[in-house]
Amino acid sequence: MTHLKIDYVEFASGELAKTKAFFGDAFGWSFQDYGPSYAAMTNAGLDGGFQSDPAEATAMPLVILKADDLEAAEAAVKGAGGTVTRPIFQFPGGRRFHFREPGGNELAVWSAK
Repeated sequence: MTHLKIDYVEFASGELAKTKAFFGDAFGWSFQDYGPSYAAMTNAGLDGGFQSDPAEATAMPLVILKADDLEAAEAAVKGAGGTVTRPIFQFPGGRRFHFREPGGNELAVWSAK
């Protein structure tokens, strides 16, 4: 079962082309571009990506959990004392929301369409 396990890590990048070149050169990672401001990393050991749109970037890496039921996960986050920082929204490939846990870390939860 993959419900609510770490599934994806997202990093911010102010220089997406340079970030891709660095990780490609340093570690041999490959990338799949999703528009001008997002690149998913491949063959990096764990799925993840780089967000270069300043309006979308978080201050720290964003750990993303996968949920079978996004609304139930959001209710569980709220019930456990988490604060939703970005309500459920759609993106290419699914839907997700962001939350902050009581210790201050921001995470997200996603579900396929």
